[in-house]
Amino acid sequence: MVKSLFPHSDQELLTLFQHYPEQGKYFTAIFCRYSPIVYTLIQHSARSPVQADYLFALTWRHIYYELRGLDLRAEMASGTNSFQNWLINITAYCINQLELPPVESIQYNLQASSPPFWCYLEQALEQLPPEIRLMVVMAQTFHWSETRIAAYLQAEGEAIAPAEVRIYLQQGYQLLEAALPEDICAIYLGKEVTSEPQSQRYAMPTLSQ
Repeated sequence: MVKSLFPHSDQELLTLFQHYPEQGKYFTAIFCRYSPIVYTLIQHSARSPVQADYLFALTWRHIYYELRGLDLRAEMASGTNSFQNWLINITAYCINQLELPPVESIQYNLQASSPPFWCYLEQALEQLPPEIRLMVVMAQTFHWSETRIAAYLQAEGEAIAPAEVRIYLQQGYQLLEAALPEDICAIYLGKEVTSEPQSQRYAMPTLSQ
């Protein structure tokens, strides 16, 4: 899926990315083309491999959002020689401006989550109902048990049992996958692409008050 895009020029990939935001393969193709250059620049500036991997992911997240509004022709007219030079400039900005946490507090694993997948996963998380998103983050990021999540929510005034937390988590994972672009699921999760619209696969649940 991604290799078929390799013949496209940088401008073509950028245009496709901007015109079809519901598809992730165009950003993934840009990532595959330029990740070695970006990582090499970052690797020479980071204090440790863990910080290098995390800064690499943060840089690509920054690139992801910048690409949405990038006018490459205008950039080139103003003195940027190429898309590669623009990426190098963005990488240099991230290296100089982003503050990295201590190594022991970084939980990001580059082998487990490629930056394009991380970008689209973060975007999908933002689409979840706030309460379910909180439960998913507690379970997956902080590894809290259903009992501990229920106890926290009860302390916040939400009457919910651990069994209900389990149900909401299952719904959350389904919604999360449904919110991911289908091609991202195919590339990174090995899912088959279906013709069914993603918005129709799962109903959006709400917490009972």
